[in-house]
Amino acid sequence: MTAIDERQAAHPRDVRRYDSEALREDFLIERIFMPGEIALTYSHYDRMVVGGAMPLAGPVTLPPYAPTGTPFFMARRELGVINIGGAGTVTIDGEAFALPQLDALYVGLGAKEVVFASADAANPAKFYLTSAPAHREAPHQLIRQTDANTLHLGAAETSNKRTIRQYIMPNSTGTNQLVMGMTALEPGSVWNSMPCHTHTRRMEAYLYFNLDPAHRVFHFMGEPTQTRHLLVANEQAVISPNWSIHCGCGTSNYAFVWAMAGDNVEFTDMDPAPVEMLR
Repeated sequence: MTAIDERQAAHPRDVRRYDSEALREDFLIERIFMPGEIALTYSHYDRMVVGGAMPLAGPVTLPPYAPTGTPFFMARRELGVINIGGAGTVTIDGEAFALPQLDALYVGLGAKEVVFASADAANPAKFYLTSAPAHREAPHQLIRQTDANTLHLGAAETSNKRTIRQYIMPNSTGTNQLVMGMTALEPGSVWNSMPCHTHTRRMEAYLYFNLDPAHRVFHFMGEPTQTRHLLVANEQAVISPNWSIHCGCGTSNYAFVWAMAGDNVEFTDMDPAPVEMLR
């Protein structure tokens, strides 16, 4: 079985009046991984699709969806995959790619059949998926965790010591506009992306994971002078509009996958929002 949700874009002027329930309805994706299914959310921010595939005893195949208006899902799209679960395989038009935990796969425009499978149904793969429109074909590419461009940032003194791994980037894959990577915080560190920023030329999505069920992340969003927050549990995702800050603080350390789509694929293209500016 497969499911897709559709989220409309919201004007920041309107979001100023949202209560917690409205914020969660528009920006929080509570169910990413559904056993034996593919579950996707289609966002009207840069037409990004966010979701997960969690095959059990049998494989699951990515079908066409009405919001894309195409005969097959990848007809006008590219796809990024990061496996945060047990070992699995992604098969693209008959070509199989083994994807152990925390390895990634870039799937280029035009792939007609994308099939996800777990090596062990008792320890299923959890394929996190992000997709954006694409205008040219590019080769499928497997990116191992050890091959990702790795950055070590922050410090224990500021509670943000973290490792960033850049998987799908313009200088390492043939990506059109999709940029995707992962950040993991060290034990004792809880802040991500602080000082925060906006990037008006692209949107972003966060998937929080490796978070104990008893803990939560406070994900901060909104205009820099009109901040709001979402309480996010393990394996939930947040849609971050182009006009919104995006940073978080957890009740323990955690990891998250970030993905961006829009006009500019340069990782450093952002507009800082210093702490003293926030309200």
